[in-house]
Order: sequence, then structure tokens, then C-alpha cells
Amino acid sequence: MEWFDVTVPIRPGMPVYEGDPDVSIWRVQAIASGGVCNLSRIDFGLHTGTHVDAPVHFIDGATGVDGLPLDALIGAAWVVDATSMTTDLDRAALQALDLPASAERLLFKTPNSRLWEADSFDPGFVGITEDGARHLIARGVRLVGADYLSIAPRNDPAPTHITLLAAGVVILEGLDLRGVAPGPYQLVCLPLLVEGADGAPARALLIRE
Repeated sequence: MEWFDVTVPIRPGMPVYEGDPDVSIWRVQAIASGGVCNLSRIDFGLHTGTHVDAPVHFIDGATGVDGLPLDALIGAAWVVDATSMTTDLDRAALQALDLPASAERLLFKTPNSRLWEADSFDPGFVGITEDGARHLIARGVRLVGADYLSIAPRNDPAPTHITLLAAGVVILEGLDLRGVAPGPYQLVCLPLLVEGADGAPARALLIRE
């Protein structure tokens, strides 16, 4: 089996969504300074790098990340080749892609993948529109993954998020799919168990037999 770590490393200076907190990591105790051990502290937003959105992120009073179904985050997944798409993915664009009829977890590899090569946020990323989200729900999708910091178009992020989250679809954002080819995999993705949180960073792995 081949294992692919599609997680974006958390580090100071990494791109974060506009308006989100920057990443800060500092050493609060150091052996070199006489400490008994090295001990670090980290400060960053819960939607940094590879992360999972919870319904409460866009729906007030809804479920936090600790209430997400883990079986949606583990299982057969399909990496979709959408690298030729340069505009937001609406229903028509999704219908033009090779989406397996039975796939419950779709991870979209788009031109966004190259944006991880920069240290600053790029507002020109490709997202999925509201009618595209409705199309995925109608297909029975349980998880949708994006290869940048938002699943939705930058100019109108709420409708796509609300549509997917209200339907119980798990949103996985911030994947690094540069090193994986389109096709079938097994996904293992576990977000941090932060009680009641609107999202959480996650380690995401793809396994190919």
C-alpha cells in the first residue's frame, strides 16, 4: 500500500484565509536556557491549514466539531481531476467532471494546489458554488474536500457552506493534493477533538492499494 500525507504543515508565515489569525509558535521553556525540557506554545485559528468545518461554523447553534460523524471522515474516497477548471465549480462544471456515481467522499484537485507554493493568501482560488453544492448533495456525497482554504467562492462563501453543512455533509478544507494522482483511495482524516468548536485542524492521509 502507498500512503500519502495530504496535510498542510502548520508553521509561522504560512498562508491563512484573509482575516484569520496568523500562526505563532514560540518556545516557553528550553533545555538550552536551563529548562528541564523543551516546551512550546502555539496560537492559530481553528481553520488554519488542513481542517474540518463544523455546522456551527455557519449555522448558529448547530453541532460543533466534536459532533461530526467519524465514519464520514474515514473510508473510500475519490480524488477528482478538476485541474483544468479555472472558474468556480457550479452544477454544469461538476457534471462535466468524471465523478463516480457511488462515491461518498470527493476530494477536488483543482488549480488551487499550486497556491500552496506561496506564503501569502491568494484570493483567486477556485470554489464550489451553491448550486454545485446542491448537485453534490443530490448525488449522496457525505464529505467534500477542497485543496485550498475554503470550499466556497471567496466573493460569496456563506451559501455553499450553509447548503452542505445543513445537509450533514462534512467539509474538509486545506488539503495538499499536489503529490497524488486522481483516482480511488482510502481516506483517514481525524480532526482535533475541540469541544463545541466551529472547526478543527486535522491530519489527513490517503491510502492507495
